Amino acid sequence: MLDVTDAYVREFWLAALGPRAIADLLRLAAAARRGEAIPKPRHLPNLIRSRLVFCNDGQLLVVDRVPVLPPLLVQALPLPLRRRHRVALAKARLRN
Repeated sequence: MLDVTDAYVREFWLAALGPRAIADLLRLAAAARRGEAIPKPRHLPNLIRSRLVFCNDGQLLVVDRVPVLPPLLVQALPLPLRRRHRVALAKARLRN
């Protein structure tokens, strides 16, 4: 699991969900850390579908640790990005 601000999120999750969805995720995570409310994000359905945000009793719960992309989203990436993703995962495993 990676911090929501990790470069992996900005490269691979951004490619999978789009820059505006990731910008919404980062705003939600920052607001959650500060305990502040923000307007409903436009890309909330994508974030919920991707299990980066959850709804519980009308409240939004934002992950602070993001998983690696699920295989289905990796397969949707362009081939050069899929290769970079494979390399990034291999390097991360070597560091652990």
